[in-house]
Amino acid sequence: MGYVLLMLGLALFAGAHWFKRLAPVARARLGEPGKGIVAVALIAGVVLMVIGYRNAAFVNVWYPPTFMTHINNLLVLVAFWFFALSAVQGKISARVRHKQLTAAKAWAVGHLLVNGDLASILLFGGLLAWAVVSVILINRAEPTWERPANPRWSADAKAFGIGLVLFLIVAAVHTWLGYYPFPVT
Repeated sequence: MGYVLLMLGLALFAGAHWFKRLAPVARARLGEPGKGIVAVALIAGVVLMVIGYRNAAFVNVWYPPTFMTHINNLLVLVAFWFFALSAVQGKISARVRHKQLTAAKAWAVGHLLVNGDLASILLFGGLLAWAVVSVILINRAEPTWERPANPRWSADAKAFGIGLVLFLIVAAVHTWLGYYPFPVT
């Protein structure tokens, strides 16, 4: 049952995000209340993914080497940095259009490198696929992009600081949950 809930959660999460792009007329008909409906669908998708992942039977597909944890940590740090870059007018912000989706892709790839079980492959692979398709859908719907004006390196540094703090908080939560992210190799 865990795998079914996991896949339903992924489908609901992706569908809610893509609703505006794939069915713009239907989304427009919902008007302002549609935002609440989409938000509820997103939250339900995340809840289903978490419950499904936690209840999925463990099926090992491959054994990741321990050193992959370091690559994962680097990719997750980059992911938090790019997520923070979406809120600032930095030099990197001016070069990368989809900063939050780039963050999601880096995070998903990192987690795919360190988790060799079927549930993890479905979860993180599914979220990676969602982010890739999202970029494609956005680029088709809005082919032009206005780059941020007056980008500053100081904004990139500020975003890195924010990303580092978030990374350390998430690492502490992972440790608290029993998943120590910094193995000694």
